[in-house]
Amino acid sequence: MTLVTHATRPGRLTLALCLALLTLVAVDHPRAQPEVPLERLRNDGVTATRSARNINYYIDVALDPAARLLTGSETITWRNTGVVAAYSIRLHLYWNAFSTTDSTWLKQRALSGDTPFQQRPESDFGFMEVTGLEVVAADGTVVENLMPALRYISPSDRNPSDRSLAAAQMTKAVEPDETLHLRVRWRGRFPRNFDRTGAINDYFVAAQWFPKLGMFEPGGWMAHQSFANAGGYSDFGRYDVRITVPADWTVGATGAEEARTAAGANIVHRYVQDDVNDFAWTTSPAFVERQQRFEHPGIPGVEMRLLLQPEHAQQADRHFAATATALRYYGEWFGRYPYQQITIVDPPFQSTSAGGSYPTFFVAGTHWLAPGGSNQPEAAAIQGAGRQFWQSIVSTNQVDHEWLSQGLNQYAQARVQSVAFESNLLVERFFGGLIPWQVGEMALMRATDLNGMDRYRRDGDRDALATPTQLMWPGADETLSANKSALMLHTLERRLGWETMRRVMATYFDRWRFRHPTPEDFIAVATEVSGKDLQWFFDQAYRSSMRFDYAIERLDSELVSSRGMIDGPAGPTFKDVTSADTYRTTVVARRLEAGQFPVDVLVTFSNGEQVRETWDGLARWQTFTFDRPVPAVSVKVDPERVLLLDTHYTNNSRLMAPANEAAATKWSLRWMVWLQDALMTYAFFV
Repeated sequence: MTLVTHATRPGRLTLALCLALLTLVAVDHPRAQPEVPLERLRNDGVTATRSARNINYYIDVALDPAARLLTGSETITWRNTGVVAAYSIRLHLYWNAFSTTDSTWLKQRALSGDTPFQQRPESDFGFMEVTGLEVVAADGTVVENLMPALRYISPSDRNPSDRSLAAAQMTKAVEPDETLHLRVRWRGRFPRNFDRTGAINDYFVAAQWFPKLGMFEPGGWMAHQSFANAGGYSDFGRYDVRITVPADWTVGATGAEEARTAAGANIVHRYVQDDVNDFAWTTSPAFVERQQRFEHPGIPGVEMRLLLQPEHAQQADRHFAATATALRYYGEWFGRYPYQQITIVDPPFQSTSAGGSYPTFFVAGTHWLAPGGSNQPEAAAIQGAGRQFWQSIVSTNQVDHEWLSQGLNQYAQARVQSVAFESNLLVERFFGGLIPWQVGEMALMRATDLNGMDRYRRDGDRDALATPTQLMWPGADETLSANKSALMLHTLERRLGWETMRRVMATYFDRWRFRHPTPEDFIAVATEVSGKDLQWFFDQAYRSSMRFDYAIERLDSELVSSRGMIDGPAGPTFKDVTSADTYRTTVVARRLEAGQFPVDVLVTFSNGEQVRETWDGLARWQTFTFDRPVPAVSVKVDPERVLLLDTHYTNNSRLMAPANEAAATKWSLRWMVWLQDALMTYAFFV
């Protein structure tokens, strides 16, 4: 893997570039483009099927930083790929989720006790207002003014105060295979940087920032209001976007920058990208820009662009290394990254935009103090790069099935971290996250920590994973979509083997890239590739909210004895016999929760011999008996910890004799190390 580095000064153009820009002739932004046919591109002999490009956006937007206002216009060309006519349109107006505490988004957050806007000033609220809506012909002439018909709708909860989804009836329907040209004018105000979008000081990140057409499925429009619980859902196409910002501000966005044009005190940045399902951008005068190129044998090269906070400039190589690692391993394991560039954004302190991921663009996240070996910023960069694969390329309906993006990526990124970034030491943070405390010798484990076992234990049974994400209990949606599904997939890996699981993921990626699979599609691929009936597992782990918990209830190992009336020549005679050389070991394993899973039971005897029994795990309890010349010393159920969904692993084993002394020594040594670190840290500050 080769990284080629370039450094660029933030917000500055070279003299040659400035002269070149001044010679450019400003042209009207294209309002309608000819349909782009389905194309097949070949990369190094591997066929990559691109999208149908049935929805294309041509957007002009200008930022007023002082007022945090966007003023924009867009032309949407949409081809009806359904089987019925569309008599109306649906427009997502996402920023209205932050316009009032009565919005569905904020009411959903309040249900879980989270009220982020309750004490906020007026300036922190955002909004999105449509000021013009027209059906136009291919040449741009107006066919119908839809503004009089535009209305807010709330099909999911009938909330009259929610304005995040709008609809308008058309006089002429869009028949199957026909194309609609829709021109929209709007203005919007950035909310305070919140939930991966908004502004804080002079840092702006624009996600879900433009009026967006809903998804038209075979049964009609599939468009819901903005939910705190769920992500987006949209078709693939071409985005051609012109962003006007002050001349000394740096811009990063989805796609590649095609041109920069001077416009008085501003610069117009034009970004274009084909075969994407969304578009996001950021701007700030403070960004420090760095560039490197990812190259690895057998994988197409990618230009990596990093926009850093100045105080984090020394962490540039760590961002690049983590992004390159994700591109390499995801590319080798599952499939190649199909775009030529990727932009990594480092948000400022107290920003909440970290974790946002959009086509060819993601927001990572770090701190001013980031100890080596702690995998920060590495974890955030791997997560953002990974979501390119399981969110932007394989595009699922995140309103209903967010686990297919969040969970698959949580599972994959945890494996990348465990393979490429050891050791991943635990770091606790204090004073609002400013001061790190790295706990020496305490490495985070993939199976538990990186998969989020602690969150799964707390909220894993709030809803079934199959529950539409929008309807999950607020706060538990991320636990289920990311953590439970990662544990579910890792359990499958341990049962099927990594190579089989890798082929499952690779087949799914290859079959469904630039398309919109459902959970049943993933389950079908897993069944096909593994050659096993997995319905019993998905019925429990995916379709129900049941928990799993296996335990060892009893371990006895004593010399075999027999007392009682024994038949003899003179009739029944009482005998009390104890063997001198045979021990009888009795084990009782128990299933404490409703979940059923085949598990092994491993008994270890004092002479080192081990005996393994397989239990189908269906009954509530099972007894195992062994006669051996030596006693048992321990027993474990699920000794390799295949069932990562087991919520209480501490009850999976039992010893004949308590190891009090060993446990006391272990924890006293850990305490002494912690105390030593604490004293040294204290000495540093005083």
